[in-house]
Order: sequence, then structure tokens, then C-alpha cells
Amino acid sequence: MKAQKKKRAAFAVRSFFSGLLFVCAFADVNALAQQQQPQFTPQAEDPDSYPDAPGRDDAFYACAGCHAFRLVANQGLSRERWDETISLMSERHGMPKLEGKDREIILNYLAKTYPPKTDQNRGFQNPFLKQ
Repeated sequence: MKAQKKKRAAFAVRSFFSGLLFVCAFADVNALAQQQQPQFTPQAEDPDSYPDAPGRDDAFYACAGCHAFRLVANQGLSRERWDETISLMSERHGMPKLEGKDREIILNYLAKTYPPKTDQNRGFQNPFLKQ
């Protein structure tokens, strides 16, 4: 009988602490849920936010119809890669085809304004390596 009482007492203690742990965990989750999260406010983009050069408006409106132009501005590609990207957008993502003079204007703007990024801007550079 003493063994059964000890088992019941041990079970009661474990149950109490398990319940206490659950209540504490729930309280933490509840407190986190009640904290005020910062509100995301999208900022309107317009062509004037980007470098002024011939073709800026054309490039902005050709790209910003589907995604933020900031995505484009962060790419930094060669003219050939920009050309491939425009073709890819038309073939795979339904962008209206850009041809002739319109394509040249947009390619010129993108290649001039967002050229390939240098390696110096890409992460840690070991100062002891000769380049």
C-alpha cells in the first residue's frame, strides 16, 4: 500500500508540474500574441525615385506592372543578361513582348543604370588575399 501511495504522490507531483509548465508556456505564447506588431506600410513607387536617364519611365512601367521596381534595381546585370531577363519575363511570366525600339530603350536604361555589381560589394573580402 505504501508503494501505491508513493506512486500516486509522484504522479500528482508530475501532473502538477506538467500543468504548471503548460500554463507558463501558454502565458508566454499569449503574451507574444498580444504584443503590438509593427504594421507594414507599402511605399508607393514612382519613376522619380530612380536614376534619371533616357528610358527610365519606359523601364519603370514595363517592370512595375508585375513586381516592385526595386527588385529590378537590385539586380545589377550585364546588357546581355538584361536582354535574357526580358525574354524570360515574356516567355514564362506573360509580360507583353518588348520588341524593336521599345526594347532598345529599356535595355539601354537597365544596362546603363544597373550594370553588373563588382565583387567588392558581395560579402566579406579577405584583405590578405592578393587580387
